[in-house]
Amino acid sequence: MLKKIGRLFIIKTRFEACLIIYALAAGAMARGTAYLHEFPGYGGQLLLVACSGSVFLAGAKIFDCLRYEQAEARAAEPPAA
Repeated sequence: MLKKIGRLFIIKTRFEACLIIYALAAGAMARGTAYLHEFPGYGGQLLLVACSGSVFLAGAKIFDCLRYEQAEARAAEPPAA
């Protein structure tokens, strides 16, 4: 039962990865906008850029891990004769 629930939290396709990255970006931009209101000026702008940059780094890592896992799964398959 726990395995079935655990499979819900595994990213299997690029589409799922894009959905997760979009959700991360929406949250990061909301947080960045709050920083702009809380810290007007240069400091708030730097924090907004840091929020958006973190999404780029996380998205790249998600795509890299997904590509690695798919290649590993293909390598584990027996060769077609």
